[in-house]
Amino acid sequence: MLRHLRTPSHPDLLVGTDTGDDAAVWRRPGGRALIATVDFFTPIVDDARTWGAIAAANAASDVYAMGGRPLFALNIVAWPRARLPLDLLGEVLAGGEQTATAGGWLVVGGHTVDGEEPLYGQAVIGELDEADLLANTGGLPGQALVLTKALGTGLVATATKRLDPVAVQPSGRLGATYAAAVAGMTRLNAQAAEVARRAGATAATDVTGFGLVGHLRKVAAGSALGARIDLERLPVLEGVRGLIDEGFVPAGTGRNLADVAGSLRWVSEAARSHWEPVIGDPQTSGGLLFSCPPESADEAVAQLLASGHQAARIGELRADLGPGTIELV
Repeated sequence: MLRHLRTPSHPDLLVGTDTGDDAAVWRRPGGRALIATVDFFTPIVDDARTWGAIAAANAASDVYAMGGRPLFALNIVAWPRARLPLDLLGEVLAGGEQTATAGGWLVVGGHTVDGEEPLYGQAVIGELDEADLLANTGGLPGQALVLTKALGTGLVATATKRLDPVAVQPSGRLGATYAAAVAGMTRLNAQAAEVARRAGATAATDVTGFGLVGHLRKVAAGSALGARIDLERLPVLEGVRGLIDEGFVPAGTGRNLADVAGSLRWVSEAARSHWEPVIGDPQTSGGLLFSCPPESADEAVAQLLASGHQAARIGELRADLGPGTIELV
């Protein structure tokens, strides 16, 4: 994921409120605001409809992370039509439509071009009350950190690409792990955002391509705070440890860890070698990471677990650590 150039400032552009450099918030009359975001990627699973569903959920994630709701979207497609049938593209688009219908937004059009490899995603427009905006700069000292989905989708996607397709079938060696990853990636963050709001969250981000520590550092630094993470509390997809041992670590993991290396404080070298592939794993359609008062965090996690999320209270924001510093204990 590349960082984008900023557009010139404007009085109606709410600067510094995005969650990942790929969204903007535009002030409207009456205390309303519009959110514009876009995301797309190459296939990460073998089933076309599932890929479409995941890509649409991922594209809308920034809207939920900011406390908004999606209104409508435009499809973005590159397709090698000389090599892949258009019927297969129809399945991809059907998957995107399926997710949009579940989330209550409309797919109103889009644009398709010829490409060397297939790409799919959506440009999503959402709305919110400006007073409800959740930025990634609003954390407060002592707040608890809650993560709403399990980590490891980058590892699963890498293994899926390298192994024979039979491996991810229900009876295959990755059947259970793959099914859990797909369930997480196709789950919208709408309910997680609502739970965060009720818990009194003041800061939030979605966890995607920069991995847990990349997105957490952005929240901590933007809030002029540090963060402490309890590694044993991190929710991790079942079977991911085996994928690490087999070497299915994405190239993006190393880049993510290199970006934050100066901000991490490890309790030990053993912990570092054990957890680096997890905390740096680039996520697709990952969960929300939000900060809220500690007295409401456990109830928020209980609500998320009851609704099928693999959520956990993973740490806290700290005033006694340097801005952007992440202590891993």
